[in-house]
Amino acid sequence: MCFSLAAFNADQQAVRIERSKDLLESSNDPVAQVAEQVGYQDRVAFGRIFKKVTGLTPAAYRQRGSRIS
Repeated sequence: MCFSLAAFNADQQAVRIERSKDLLESSNDPVAQVAEQVGYQDRVAFGRIFKKVTGLTPAAYRQRGSRIS
């Protein structure tokens, strides 16, 4: 089997974003802490990626309280 690094990174990012959605919905942890819990050391980078994937900032996603596919 041959796995590309780009495919691995995309899969890892998808898992991280899904987990962060769960944490944003189920906890009141600060966004920076959620970012850290899913493996992002930089809150700003996490916010940028989260918005690119979901169309919402992490705070807006939490406020909306619904899952975005």
